[in-house]
Formats: sequence, structure tokens, C-alpha cells
Amino acid sequence: MTNTQPKFISTSVLGLAAFFALTAMSHADGMTTPPIKDPLVAKECSACHMLYPAGLLPARSWTKLTAGLQNHFGDNAELDAAATAAITAYLTTNAADQAGRNSKVLRDLPKTAEPLRITELPWWRRKHDRKDRTSPATLTRKGAKFKGDCAACHKEAAKGVFDED
Repeated sequence: MTNTQPKFISTSVLGLAAFFALTAMSHADGMTTPPIKDPLVAKECSACHMLYPAGLLPARSWTKLTAGLQNHFGDNAELDAAATAAITAYLTTNAADQAGRNSKVLRDLPKTAEPLRITELPWWRRKHDRKDRTSPATLTRKGAKFKGDCAACHKEAAKGVFDED
């Protein structure tokens, strides 16, 4: 039996395999998730804090967060109804539990849980509580204002790249 498969197919497969291997190595034990691409979400959500990618929480959490903007972690971040609806739609559509998203962040999270902070996720705790990554001394040394200040340690966090520090 002879191989009649064109050479370019096997070369393409090898090229793709190499690309994915290099990508995986470049982010070692870290994680990537798509960054926010909607201008309204980017503008409103980054006005007061880092622009957290939607893939860091499940849709049910984003729904709860945007429903409570009048008391958003002690601040009034309330927007008009149209802006709130648009932001909610974008965040829930791109959330961690949506088809094709990285569900790594939802590992061990009960299906009914509605965490409002990424620091409440079992995945986050496993990654950060070990190696003393969230002690007050470490946070101060890194320049983090709070545990969820991702950009203090992950310089490309707003782009969805959470490499190991």
C-alpha cells in the first residue's frame, strides 16, 4: 500500500503541533483567556479597576455582579439600563462556562456557586495560596493593592495572559 496523502497535509499537521507545543511551553503552568474586546465593557469596567477577562468567572457570577452595580464592592458603579444590559450580555456570552471557553477556572466550583471575586474560586486559591503568593509581605513587594490585583504579578493580565510568576 502506498501513501497517497499529499505531503503538505502532514507538514501542516506538524506545524500546528509545533505551534501548540510552543504556546503551551510559553505559558508553562499559567493560563490564558480571551481579553475583553468590547469598547463599552473595556471603558466602563476599567474605569476603576483592572479589566478582568470575562473568562475568569461563570456567566451566573457576571449576571449577579452587573445586577448589583449600585453597591459594587462598596462603590456605586451603577450605569444606565442599556449600558448594563450590553455589558451583562458581553460578559455572560464570554464567561468561563460558555462553549469553547477555558473551564479550568471552574474546576471544583459547585454548579450553583456565584463567586463575585476571582479570589473565591477554588482554582485561584490552589494557584495562589500555595508558595505564600498572597501573604501581606508578598503583596506589598509586588505592589498589589489587594489579592485580586492580578496585574501586579501578571503583567499581561488585562490581555488574558496569566503566566506563572
